[in-house]
Amino acid sequence: MKKNREYYELLFSSYPDVVTIQDFRKMLGGIAEGTARKLLRENHIQHFYIHDTYLIPKVSVINYVLSKDYAEYRIKLKAQI
Repeated sequence: MKKNREYYELLFSSYPDVVTIQDFRKMLGGIAEGTARKLLRENHIQHFYIHDTYLIPKVSVINYVLSKDYAEYRIKLKAQI
């Protein structure tokens, strides 16, 4: 199955429109908290940082998993295995 926007909208449909860092980690397959924070700090994903809390629009997560940056990240992960 081709992983396009509709695929991810369906995959992430149970998540709220704005997710926490814990949800974000789950959405990306259980990545480490440090990795998630690094992605956010480096502005790979549009987010809001309010009172020590990351708030991430679900649409931003979908945009990221469809991005060239995420595709390159996945290739690097597979190369390390």
